[in-house]
Parts: sequence; C-alpha cells; structure tokens
Amino acid sequence: MEETAKAAAVLLVFLFRRRDFHGILDGVVIAGVTATGFAFTENILYLGTAFGADQLTGDSGVASVTAATFFVRVVMSPFAHPLFTVLTGIGFGLSALSARRQRVRRVLLPLGGLLLAMGTHALWNGSSTLGDHGFLAVYLAFMVPAFGVLTWLVVWTRQGELRTVRTELPAYVVAGWLTPGEPFALGSMRARRVALRYARRHGGKETARAVAQYEAYATSLASLRHRGRLGRAGTDFVTRERELLWELWHRREAARPALEHAAQAHAPPPVARTARAWAYGPVRARSGPATRGSGSRRDSRRTGSSPYRR
Repeated sequence: MEETAKAAAVLLVFLFRRRDFHGILDGVVIAGVTATGFAFTENILYLGTAFGADQLTGDSGVASVTAATFFVRVVMSPFAHPLFTVLTGIGFGLSALSARRQRVRRVLLPLGGLLLAMGTHALWNGSSTLGDHGFLAVYLAFMVPAFGVLTWLVVWTRQGELRTVRTELPAYVVAGWLTPGEPFALGSMRARRVALRYARRHGGKETARAVAQYEAYATSLASLRHRGRLGRAGTDFVTRERELLWELWHRREAARPALEHAAQAHAPPPVARTARAWAYGPVRARSGPATRGSGSRRDSRRTGSSPYRR
C-alpha cells in the first residue's frame, strides 16, 4: 500500500508535468523526493509512539525504545524508503525514454518498477522477523549493495546527460544562441560548479540563481533536441524549443560571464581561446541572437572590474 501511494505521486508528475519528465534521472529525483517526505513523516510517527511508550515505562537513555527506534530507522536505514521507490521512478524514467508507438512497453515498465519496489520493501520488513542475524544479513547482503548500484546508476545517467549537452548544444552555437565555450562549460559538472562560484562571488545570490537556472534550461534544451533526433519528441517540439531558447536568452547577461570564465579555466585550449573574447563582455542586446556581437570590442577587453558590476 505504501509503495502504491508513493507511485501515485510519481504518476501524477509523469502525467501532468510530462514535458519535465525526460528519463531515468528525473524518475529517480521525483521518486526519491516523494519517498523522503514519506519516510520523514513515518519516522516522526514511530519516534513519537516510542517516546510515548518510554514515558509510560520510565525508560530513558540508550536502553529506551526511542533510542532503539532512532538507531534502526534514522541511523541504519535512512535511505530505505527512497531506495524502494526509486525503483518505481526508474520504471517511469525508462517509460519516458520509450518511443510513443511502444505503448505496451510504456505501461509495463512503471508496473515492473512498482512490483520491484513492493518486493524489496516486503523483504526489508520481513527481515525483522529473522532475528538480529537475519536482519544484518539482509542489510549487508542486499540493502547496502542495492544502494551502491543505484548510486552508480544515477552517476552514470548524469554523465550520459552531460554528454548529450556537449553533443547537442553546439548546433545552437552555430545559430548564434550560445557562445563556443558554453557547451563545454554546461557539459561538465566541474565547470558548472566553477561558474556558480564565480557568479556568487562577483554577482551575489541572485546572479548565482540565474546561472543555475540557465544550466537547467540548457540541459532541458539538449535533452529535447536529442529526443527530437531520435524521433521521440512530442508535437510541441518547436514550441518547447522556442520557450527554452528564450529562457536562456533572458538570463544570458548573468550567466555568460560565469560560463565563459569556467570554459577558460577548464576547457581544452581550442575552446578556451574562443571563450576569451566573451569573458568580460556580456551581451546587452534584447532582440535575439542576431545581435550577439553588439558588445563593443572595448567592453570585451574590460578586465579590471567585475563583469556583473553596472
């Protein structure tokens, strides 16, 4: 019942925010957040019940029911609920990656993920009946390795997403929407962190927030284009692409200096050389990519002050 309730939350996002549900990573994040909220609420209920029992019996300290409950639920297994529900999220993520004509596959994958989540949850609950050694055996032989495998899957999926960014965004460089250094900066987690630190240091929290939003929209744009090339994009492809491009364009003055700084610092030499001209010359035009070169050459050589200072 618990896994069905959590799966229902993921299903609602999948149905009504479909344009933001692109693949495995989205399924993992949405399912993980849903399960974390559920576990937080359940832990409060269990701890409250244990505390009430201790008040009746007068127990306290390490020997109390509250301490034992805290150790088992908060210390030993804080990732249990997210681990179970993430399996459902992976099913929805794989369904999102499937072609529209594969209707049976798109239905069976989430159901398969839900059944796996129910099975692992039942195994975890059943381990408490096997005694201390049985519980530890299930914990060490199954739960910990499963958590490690899912962590690796998330990292692998994220790396694939970054490769998609580096592959798909150069097309928008040719069209004038992005600068040559941006695909590399946006396709590297290290460069992204450098850009965020640079923006926060020179422009403050609002600028850093704009850079983070720029990175998120750019990732969505690359994913959209990738799905379009594979024939998996919806009928609103052109509309969605235009929306994402304008979201990027409206944030370019805040994001571009930070991303170009990151590209200079971490890109291969050919990319870094193309990034220098943009490092301290944010574009000020409002009309579109055709006006990209409106910043003066004197502005592009301005290195004595913060690019965010007006």
